[in-house]
Amino acid sequence: MRTVSARSSTGFSMVEALIAVLIVAIGLMGVASLIIESLKNGHGALLRTQAVNLVSDMQERIRANPLAGDAYECAQYSSGPALLGCAPTESMPAAVSCTSRELAEDDLAEWQRAVRRALPLGMKDSCAADVRYAAGDATRPARYTVSVSWQQRNEPLTYESELLVAAPSPH
Repeated sequence: MRTVSARSSTGFSMVEALIAVLIVAIGLMGVASLIIESLKNGHGALLRTQAVNLVSDMQERIRANPLAGDAYECAQYSSGPALLGCAPTESMPAAVSCTSRELAEDDLAEWQRAVRRALPLGMKDSCAADVRYAAGDATRPARYTVSVSWQQRNEPLTYESELLVAAPSPH
């Protein structure tokens, strides 16, 4: 016949309980680090998505104003492009009549303002949201390179895309 001692039938000892708590704590720290990493990666994906959307926005502005040519090039404006009020905005509800070059400067200024609001820009350069222009001719279309640069986890990142615009046909 077996006898059971009183000590073994009283439940967990203090050492066993502390070991169980330690194992649970280590598991929770692992889960917490996964959640933090997931949040960082999610934020990075959001920034990349915003960059793609912003570059697409500028490309659409260029397509809508094909006669502006190099007026969309950021380097044309030494102190940065100015808001001229060519298109209605929140701050300027009534639009004024503008040439295609003035509309391009206004588009560029409004776009750069949107980029500064959406992305953590690393540079204070007025062309962190940039458009570069290469003229076309009768045999090849004009080439625009639209790019945005931002900081993510202290690392500079850039997204850029090219747009080809054929010269408008005469009417």
